[in-house]
Amino acid sequence: MLRAVPVLEGRQEEAMEVPVSPSGSRLPWEGFSAWLDGICVVTFDLEIGQAMELVYPQNVKLTEKEKTSICYLSFPDSYSGCLGDTQFTFRMRRSAGQRLCPFQENEKYNRETPVTLQRDGAHFYGYVYFRQVRDSSVKRGYFQKSLVLLSSLPYTNLFHTILQLIAPEYFNKLDPCLEAVCNQIDRWPLPEPGVLLSLPIMGLVLQVRIPSRSDLMDTNVINEHQEDHLEPPSHSLIVHDVDLFRSLQSVLMNLQMLWELVLLGEPLVVMAPSPTISSEIVLALISCISPFKFSSDFRPYFTIHDNEFKEYTTRTQAPPSLLLGVTNPFFIKTLQHWPHILRVGEPRMSGDLPKQVKLKKTAKLKTLDTKAGMYTSYKPFLHKDKTLIKQLMKGLQKKLPSSTLSSILRKHLFELTQSFILPLERYMGSLMPHHSSITAWKNPPQVRPFQQEELMKMLEHTGPQINSPIKGDWVGLYRRFLKSPHFDGWYRQKQREMRERLETAHLKVICEANISAWIKNKSEVEIVDLVLKLKDKLQRAYRQQLPVSAASLARLKHHIDAVICSLPEDLQSILHPH
Repeated sequence: MLRAVPVLEGRQEEAMEVPVSPSGSRLPWEGFSAWLDGICVVTFDLEIGQAMELVYPQNVKLTEKEKTSICYLSFPDSYSGCLGDTQFTFRMRRSAGQRLCPFQENEKYNRETPVTLQRDGAHFYGYVYFRQVRDSSVKRGYFQKSLVLLSSLPYTNLFHTILQLIAPEYFNKLDPCLEAVCNQIDRWPLPEPGVLLSLPIMGLVLQVRIPSRSDLMDTNVINEHQEDHLEPPSHSLIVHDVDLFRSLQSVLMNLQMLWELVLLGEPLVVMAPSPTISSEIVLALISCISPFKFSSDFRPYFTIHDNEFKEYTTRTQAPPSLLLGVTNPFFIKTLQHWPHILRVGEPRMSGDLPKQVKLKKTAKLKTLDTKAGMYTSYKPFLHKDKTLIKQLMKGLQKKLPSSTLSSILRKHLFELTQSFILPLERYMGSLMPHHSSITAWKNPPQVRPFQQEELMKMLEHTGPQINSPIKGDWVGLYRRFLKSPHFDGWYRQKQREMRERLETAHLKVICEANISAWIKNKSEVEIVDLVLKLKDKLQRAYRQQLPVSAASLARLKHHIDAVICSLPEDLQSILHPH
């Protein structure tokens, strides 16, 4: 939730108060860098084209390669003809040496937030506010400039809301405004999931609650009486979600197919008339499979100048698992060999429903004037849900706002994805060893290996085809999914989580164990070995912030110290140096 509240004059200082770190102070720009990597201003230079005019704060380190990429990605293609103010999003690779290091605060944040909102240490998200207006004082006749927020956080709504506040002011007042904004952001509290945060900016206080893993989406059935009340309060925004209905309104008839293509990580390119439309559709498609993480690469807006252009357009190898948003018609020719191409125009109504793109064979994608359509030979495993379309059409007839229709759409897609994921989660849970097999003085037991056929047998009796209103070949979809790059990403994530759960359970058992009784009649070698293992476990628990109570960890530390004190002095000095 994000709420904008005017700052009252007498309470401005209170609204901007920020908790300090345990040491009592912060490093320079520590607060700022928790939210943003930097703010860039890109302008158009007659001699060289797009050029980086400013990077703030001054300690932001970008390579020349990164600066060049940001410059190209911050301006719409000349084909888009964007006049006035335009907002869109891009995503680009960080240079190898510039990747985020996994420090403690990042690890804590990533563990507490849903996987779809974790920091992306290998990429920059770029949130762009581009202005192009006639200006007779400029040689070219146009003022062209972009304000760009760079971040590792996928908070599309939050950062575009901030841009709407600061960009118009910046274009009028320039640098002093930007410096003041950066200083304000530097005083913000650190991003903390599950906590209501007050973020002062430009005379307002944005109240933000970042979702936590413990949050559960309300999946109660929406009846037709509730539909009229689904619109969120006018002062609230979701921090990260895009407007699903607005973004996907022209592909509703093919939504089931698109959901499958995204779930399977199939190569898919979105060709749109502007970077706003391309980036909104790409981000909306990724959110279609929430709470499942889209673990393949995706580029909401991509240009022919990108470093990966040759890699993605080559015909010498199969297209990568990638979701690509483009606007330049040149891509129709260079990406003809891609298996799934979605071409959309400007959204417009056709009767009671927005005009829908038609399903077409890829063989028809030959010319640069190709019409809008979904070009693919893919045959979906599941049948279309006609109930959803009827529900949305009823909402349109009632003139329900886009936010309400998005809630209906989001709920449907969430339940569809949950229906698919839950049997996989149940099977992974069955691979975990029983708690009774965990003992203090042995290494924790191993997770049973994943067996595909064992899973398939289980799915025949407990899969979604039993209860889901959506019929089709669910088992065939699972088999295809198990061969996809998204299964690999999901399985690795689950393995990490299961190992951490085992380690936590093992540590809790150790904390409750009687160490003094165990060391009786043990040799010094065995005792020293135990102490080293326990100290290592304790350090990992603090470093990884495992969910074990502080009292239990303190008790374990006390027991370790007591055991060390019972050893000869020469061993004490080695194990417990002062």
